[in-house]
Amino acid sequence: MSESKVKHISATEAHTLMQKEPSTAFIDVRSDMEYLFIGHPAGAVNIPWIDEPDFVINPDFEREVRKLILGGVIQSSEHDSVPVVLICRSGNRSEEAGKLLIEHGFKHVYNVEHGFEGELDDHHHRSTVSGWRFDGLPWEQC
Repeated sequence: MSESKVKHISATEAHTLMQKEPSTAFIDVRSDMEYLFIGHPAGAVNIPWIDEPDFVINPDFEREVRKLILGGVIQSSEHDSVPVVLICRSGNRSEEAGKLLIEHGFKHVYNVEHGFEGELDDHHHRSTVSGWRFDGLPWEQC
């Protein structure tokens, strides 16, 4: 029996997957403030993994993901098999969140490598070497 693991995919691979699989749950796990003010991928739903004011792991994360999938936003009779794509700033928090979902029975969990903003460049700037924005994929800002 093989153990399920979080699958790491590029931002462009994630975008292609969501085009092919419209039932995919696309979740931005960054804080509310990051999601609103830095911007977010178009179509991503915000369910913070760690959020202000205390910056602790969201104890309801898995329940909120299930509610998103089962609550009519995403239609599927096999909720644990719905593809779940997670994104954060650089791919670290989303990987942690994905591991929790795998532990709770989700079968197709994807982590967007390099996240929304990507890695830091030589001048400590993001969105210049990798990530969702760097790849020119659709995003929004409030």
